[in-house]
Amino acid sequence: MDYKLLENELKKRLDFPYSWGRKQVDNFDKETNFIYKSANFETLLKEIETNFKDTSVSTSFKNYALNRWFNFWSAKAVEEFFCKHQSVYPHQNTKDKYVDFFIQQIPFDHKTTIFPKGFKKSIPYAIEHKRELINWFYKNQSKQQRKHFKNRLFIVLINTANEQEHWRLKADLMWLKNIISTYLSTFDVQNLEKFYFQNQIITSDIIWAIK
Repeated sequence: MDYKLLENELKKRLDFPYSWGRKQVDNFDKETNFIYKSANFETLLKEIETNFKDTSVSTSFKNYALNRWFNFWSAKAVEEFFCKHQSVYPHQNTKDKYVDFFIQQIPFDHKTTIFPKGFKKSIPYAIEHKRELINWFYKNQSKQQRKHFKNRLFIVLINTANEQEHWRLKADLMWLKNIISTYLSTFDVQNLEKFYFQNQIITSDIIWAIK
């Protein structure tokens, strides 16, 4: 993967308004699965035009597809950043939705997410009480096929210049690469948080990506 080229493609999406119009749901996912085909932004726009130009909900599908594409390709690069580190090895089963890679034999799924408004507490508070925020993520984020109670690393994006635009940081791939490398170089199992959800022990942590 050419990360600098992908970063340029992702940044093209920043010129468009960021609006889901609805929560992520399985039927809209099915209609927009073409987002996996190409990391090229112009190709994406052509697919959107071809698939939804004659539908009454074309704007909703366009916004949904733009956001899914942006999130998917950013996440794909982030996963590779982890897997290329010497202390990490990728999960061989790429279809496993619960595990992306292993760090020191510990399986993890990773999720890049913005700092949530729904947490109802300040960013400094969350940084000092990461366990509380992780607990909130497990109980409130992800629905339907995306929801699970397994080991997860949360990369939390915080744009200090504009809290309405945390999401834009997903396009800053080379910056994220450095943050992930720093985290892995100082990785310590003792710093992980453990929870008991649905009769199982879950291991998790937060990687703060603050700009």
